[in-house]
Amino acid sequence: MSATIAVDELRVGMYIQLEGGWLSHPFPLSSFKIASADQIATLRGLGLLRVRWVPEKSDLQGGILEADVPAAPQLPPDPQEAAATERRRRLAAQREAVQLCERQHAEAARAWRDACDAIAAQPREAGRGADALTRAMLSKLLVSDEIGIRLIAGGPDRAAAHALNVGVVSLLIGRSLGLADAELLELGVGALMHDIGKQEVPDRFRHQDENFNTAETNAYREHVGKGVALGLRMGLPGAAMTVLAQHHEVADGSGFPMRLALDRMSLGARLVSLVDRYDNLCNPQARGLALTPHEAVSVLFAQGRKRYDAQVLNAFIRLVGVYPAGSLVQLTDDRHALVIGVNSSRTLKPRVLVHDARVPRGEALVLDLEREPDLGIRRSLPPSKLPPDALSYLDPKPRVVYFFEPLHGDELPREQAA
Repeated sequence: MSATIAVDELRVGMYIQLEGGWLSHPFPLSSFKIASADQIATLRGLGLLRVRWVPEKSDLQGGILEADVPAAPQLPPDPQEAAATERRRRLAAQREAVQLCERQHAEAARAWRDACDAIAAQPREAGRGADALTRAMLSKLLVSDEIGIRLIAGGPDRAAAHALNVGVVSLLIGRSLGLADAELLELGVGALMHDIGKQEVPDRFRHQDENFNTAETNAYREHVGKGVALGLRMGLPGAAMTVLAQHHEVADGSGFPMRLALDRMSLGARLVSLVDRYDNLCNPQARGLALTPHEAVSVLFAQGRKRYDAQVLNAFIRLVGVYPAGSLVQLTDDRHALVIGVNSSRTLKPRVLVHDARVPRGEALVLDLEREPDLGIRRSLPPSKLPPDALSYLDPKPRVVYFFEPLHGDELPREQAA
């Protein structure tokens, strides 16, 4: 049960739920337990009069801290019942985390679409929308040292999913490279808006096709120049404009439209060029040409010496891991699993959903391989190599969609012996 409380009456320990939407506040989550007076001050600064709070999730009891209330005597818990209760608690927390991440992604996708839809009639307003979305994303990215990349079920808007994939991964790489906040802001705007020129080319030319003739290829490539023109009308900042202009250039000078070599590309453009290529390998227009995330990383690594900035490529691989979220894998104990999350600072031991015929998929707990010292990944597999029952259980989606989430070390359990 939840109730509302005046912001002036908030106390440390209260669990609150913010209803204004993910983009309307600077906190990484919309539901959280107040941990400090600074958070209360931030809430007051938002101009809110009342917020919703959940007493049963709060560390308060009748206005008194639980630590000050003598504990009632209790019988020793039944081990099996305690284990079942803990499993239910973790499963509920896991579902809540997934749903929250998907809601946040959907809200960000709507904000991106609103900005794009405003370009024609209100370009400056569209530019402000892109700036606001990037600031909201950065407000979540910069508050926690532990950030995870999570695989989620994306909505029907492919263009928004591509923009957010490129934006999320680009910002995380920029963060790992130590870019200043102002640099991250301009990088994020450029990454989110890098393909806006496609709005002004016919649908059939919005995606590269290997069967295009010269005229069709040129029609596709026009989206870069059209994007720069739109970016100018939107009033995008200089570094973001450079990303729009250079996101199809590559280090060996074989890109387009200006055939720039590495030394003439901005750092933001080098970064977005690589991430854009990764997402297009995983999510091409023709689904039959899609690579698994592991295969896409392998392709980028093989081409890396001549096509990409070595520093950026290394940072990218450190971020997403050898087995990025969305990879189907075989574990060292021969079970099959789907990588659903990667800690951006510790990628060798991702979080996986493991095929277990004894447990309904909807009740399967995600396993954190970092907490399993004797268990690891043996190899990555394409969907065609999985047994049908494992493939049906793991249910990889046709499109790889990412978002980010702050991580907390106690969220995932160690695997229990059967």
